[in-house]
Amino acid sequence: MSRTDFFGTGVAVVTPFKEDFSVDYDALANNINYLIDNGIKYLVALGTTAESPTITTDEKIKIFDCFKQVNNHRVPLVMGMGGNHTAALEDALRTAKVDGFQAILSVSPYYNRPSQEGIYRHYKALNAVTPLPMIVYNVPGRTASNISAETTLRIAHDCNNIIGIKEASGDLKQGAQILAGRPKDFLVLSGDDATAVSLIEIGAEGVISVVAGGFPKTFSKGIDAALSSDKPITSEVMDQMNPVIDLLYEEGNPAGIKAVLHQRGLLENHLRLPLISATDDLQKRLQAVTNLLD
Repeated sequence: MSRTDFFGTGVAVVTPFKEDFSVDYDALANNINYLIDNGIKYLVALGTTAESPTITTDEKIKIFDCFKQVNNHRVPLVMGMGGNHTAALEDALRTAKVDGFQAILSVSPYYNRPSQEGIYRHYKALNAVTPLPMIVYNVPGRTASNISAETTLRIAHDCNNIIGIKEASGDLKQGAQILAGRPKDFLVLSGDDATAVSLIEIGAEGVISVVAGGFPKTFSKGIDAALSSDKPITSEVMDQMNPVIDLLYEEGNPAGIKAVLHQRGLLENHLRLPLISATDDLQKRLQAVTNLLD
């Protein structure tokens, strides 16, 4: 694995469900092929967008296997494995079957709201047992606990198996602090579509995106332009994408992106409770932009 495997646009892939809410593995395979065929650089299996809290252990094994088989070594794969019980997560990492994957994405502990020292010790413990290079995932809007820039830099300098962070706080000042103090080979990847270009323009290597899951060509074009400092193309693309991003998150993620993928004929539009599908009104407004892009 090279760190450059994760430059550019990656996608947090949804989990398709059938009408009876069982996992639709055929639709998942179609979605994986759609993203690879449209130029996405790498894929994340069972991140937040995949409704991972509602996926059973047996389903997770089958989903990971589906990614591995369908991908067939075409692009790097990232395995989502996070939790708020450090010891249990350590055990899961020790026994995880990671063949076919290149990295693990592990979300900061949620709900129990650890201190910054607790977050640091959590990742220090994971660093000692992870079977693959690990990417920290900071998403305070979901975890109710931000990883500060200072804590991220402690992890980056002290944990040799942790290679980067998916920084989804949307706080560009915090992102700039991480970029200024990181080891030279520590990746900073945006996890916030709305601020991804801005973070890249100050030094980040790319994005793990939601919107690119439905608009892979258009959004990747903007990210690639930002990486090559082509401001006119970046501005042109983001002028198109910013209204779409607003719509996608209007009723929460992944309701918006699943509506788009349903409109593209890639999956049935079902979410597992407590999440629900986008309203008819939002779906109509998304359909209007879906018809215009990609």
